[in-house]
Amino acid sequence: MDHDHMPPPPSSSMMNNGSMNGGGGGNQEMMMMHMTFYWGKNTEVLFSGWPGTSSGMYALCLVFVFFLAFLTEWLGHSSFLRDTTEDSANAASGLVQTVVYILRTGIAYLVMLAVMSFNAGVFIAALAGYGIGFMLLGSRTFRNPSGNRETYEIPPSVCAC
Repeated sequence: MDHDHMPPPPSSSMMNNGSMNGGGGGNQEMMMMHMTFYWGKNTEVLFSGWPGTSSGMYALCLVFVFFLAFLTEWLGHSSFLRDTTEDSANAASGLVQTVVYILRTGIAYLVMLAVMSFNAGVFIAALAGYGIGFMLLGSRTFRNPSGNRETYEIPPSVCAC
């Protein structure tokens, strides 16, 4: 590969919110993506401009990430994925299991993308959602005393990594 004829990478003056605007420098306020963990409410998580600079929207963002992580655990420990009854070998139950698995994996990837904002609060909210979800739904702490509730010792990873 001949590196002498490659175009130069875009300069920071050409980047605005991660998109090329092609305009001149000017005095535009630029949003740089963090590559290390940081504390603060001024962040973008999952969507452009969300949650913004509002403390209330940041709190909503943390609750949303917590809920997504908890939902991932709930779907992972639901009977939809572990149906062991005799009639579970039909096509309809296989389709339901597949849809729930796809939904669970998609939500887990959304949580991963939220954590990739490198905001420490978002990271802690995701860990809390996964941890509390596992404690309530998958650990021995709240296991049904009759012993008929099957749980995983350590749940399988939902990421394809």
